Amino acid sequence: MATKAARRPASPPPKVERPLRTERTDRKARTATTGTAALSAREPSARYLVHTGPVLVDSGPLIALFNAADRWHAPVRAWLQANPGARLISTWPVATEACALLARRIHNDAALNLLRWAARGGIRFEPADDGSVAEVLRLSERFADLPFDLADASIAETAARMKLRHVLSIDADFDVYRDRQGRPLVNLLRA
Repeated sequence: MATKAARRPASPPPKVERPLRTERTDRKARTATTGTAALSAREPSARYLVHTGPVLVDSGPLIALFNAADRWHAPVRAWLQANPGARLISTWPVATEACALLARRIHNDAALNLLRWAARGGIRFEPADDGSVAEVLRLSERFADLPFDLADASIAETAARMKLRHVLSIDADFDVYRDRQGRPLVNLLRA
């Protein structure tokens, strides 16, 4: 997405009545921050960090991106605009699924626009390698009790093969998938 959308100025936050600071409230605040829980800082959610580098994209965000009526259209577009350094990668099963659904639900032009965008470098479709089919089968059997289709399995296989953990998906079930080391894939749209 080469163009930037005009941003509206943020409205000021509502005023909150705060108690006057006194020596006693200052002491309570200092005491509260000396506990071990207060000393550890929480890492911000991946959703709020600018992402650079490769990101695997499932079919849902692609369908939403090329369908302005989709409820995920604005969040996907906003994520892409906020993360211009992200290198989008997907798989041919995902491209097939996205194009078929765009052509069926919207129009053939929507599917062609996805392919035109890919041809301009908006996303790269990673080809399978010699071991991909066996790994997709292994993953499909491992997650047989979940709604896991070929496109999902191809994303999980590509993540493992390319040693990537960041995905864009509107599916909550990506949260349960683990790589071979037991680490979850990080869904940047739902993090």
